[in-house]
Amino acid sequence: MDRAALEPQLHTVRAEEMPLSAEALLGLMREILALGKHFRFRALGWSMAPFICDGDVICVSPLAAAGPGIGDVVAFIAPETERLVVHRVVARRGAAYLIQGDNVRGVTDGTVLAGNILGRVTRITRNGREVRRGLGPERRLIAVFSRAGWLSPVRSRLAALLRPLARRFVL
Repeated sequence: MDRAALEPQLHTVRAEEMPLSAEALLGLMREILALGKHFRFRALGWSMAPFICDGDVICVSPLAAAGPGIGDVVAFIAPETERLVVHRVVARRGAAYLIQGDNVRGVTDGTVLAGNILGRVTRITRNGREVRRGLGPERRLIAVFSRAGWLSPVRSRLAALLRPLARRFVL
C-alpha cells in the first residue's frame, strides 16, 4: 500500500466545527458525556482503518453501567500518554480492558482501567453518509481477528479477492 495514502491529511474546518487543542477536546468530551449527552468529533489518523478513517466524524456515547463489551470501539485516556485515543476492546481482564487499534497489527494499547474509558463509539459518518461496518454484531469477530493479528492479512486477502468483482460491476 502506498505510504502517502496512510498519512493523515489536512482538513478544512467547516463553519459548524470548532478546532480545539487535544486538552480542550478531552475536557469538553468529559463534560458532555458526564451530562449523559453524545459527543461528536472528527477522527484523526489511520489506526482504526478501514472501519474509522482519518476525517470521519465519530459519535461517542456515554457508557452503560455494564461497561464496554468485547469488540466495542471506545474513547479512552491512554495510560502512558494521558491522551485521548479511540480503539477497539479486544479482551477483558477483571476490571481492566485490553484495547487495540484495528490497523495496528500486534500492538495493543495495554491494559486500560475502566475509569479511563470515557464512552463508546455509536456512529461513524464518512463524507456525509453513515458507516455501520465495525459497530454491529461483527465487532466481536473483528476483535478476535485483531487480537490474533489476523485482521490485516484477512482484510488484504478479501480486498484482493473482491477487487475483480468490483471492477466487473462498476459502470
